Amino acid sequence: MGDITLKQALDEYEKIYMASRNFAQRTRVEYLNDLKDLIQFLEQLGIKEVKGIGLPQLERYLAELDHRGIAGTTRKRKVVSIRSFLWYLYQDGYISTNLSKRLIPPFAEVKSPRYLTRLEYERLLEAASHSPRDFALIQLLLQTGIKLSELTQLIANDVELPSVLVQGMKDVGYLHIRGSERRKGRILALNYKACLAIHIYLTRRVQTTVPALFINRFGNPISSRGVEKIVNKHLHKAGIMHANVQSLRHTFGIHQIAKGAEPRTVQELMGNMDPRSTSIYVFIANGLINKGQDNGL
Repeated sequence: MGDITLKQALDEYEKIYMASRNFAQRTRVEYLNDLKDLIQFLEQLGIKEVKGIGLPQLERYLAELDHRGIAGTTRKRKVVSIRSFLWYLYQDGYISTNLSKRLIPPFAEVKSPRYLTRLEYERLLEAASHSPRDFALIQLLLQTGIKLSELTQLIANDVELPSVLVQGMKDVGYLHIRGSERRKGRILALNYKACLAIHIYLTRRVQTTVPALFINRFGNPISSRGVEKIVNKHLHKAGIMHANVQSLRHTFGIHQIAKGAEPRTVQELMGNMDPRSTSIYVFIANGLINKGQDNGL
């Protein structure tokens, strides 16, 4: 095939390759934006035709992205866009080497999860203490580490509370997490703090025929977005920055390991299928132990 410019190749890629494979509209926009930036960089190097593309130029572009301070996750996504374009060029005979296989994506940074210190979650609980529902909701997240989706699917019958609550008992109730096609159900022990908070909430909750454990002011089940708004409101009230619902889940995992729980046990309690999702907690928990910080959960 004859020589073709980078811009001509991009136009063909958009109108033929993307269309024939029915790329989602958002994917098309992101890929095209990534590739236009690449082409602009290559043209600044004096490369305007497809035949001038080589691995050294592509690696220089990735280095340029790093110099711009672009996060590893974003750079990794851009490599996916570039690989798709390079495969199209190779497949249609515009380049003789399959550069898509030789372009190595950067490692994405492993971000340290945001969790709450003892002082922070105590302030959060204090901020929510005037609402039995909000307090119970937050306490349940802190004491069990369940997922947001699991919380919103709970019904009142999923909770087993003891007939008598005795302070000092470690595990006095149970929480049934129903399974799905992909995940097994599990039963979690509830400590005194969680049981007391749920008991107070249920005794003060308005009468309803809705089976959901947590309901909104209209008597309907609370949605995931509703839970996020509740938690964010009290985080803001407590002056806790850069935290969200997921932070409460991280708090449970990290403090449990800091208290001596086995990572494998914590992984099972939290319903994590991949052990790597819990391994980061071990490093942070060891830091808490070395500093002699009391976790308290």
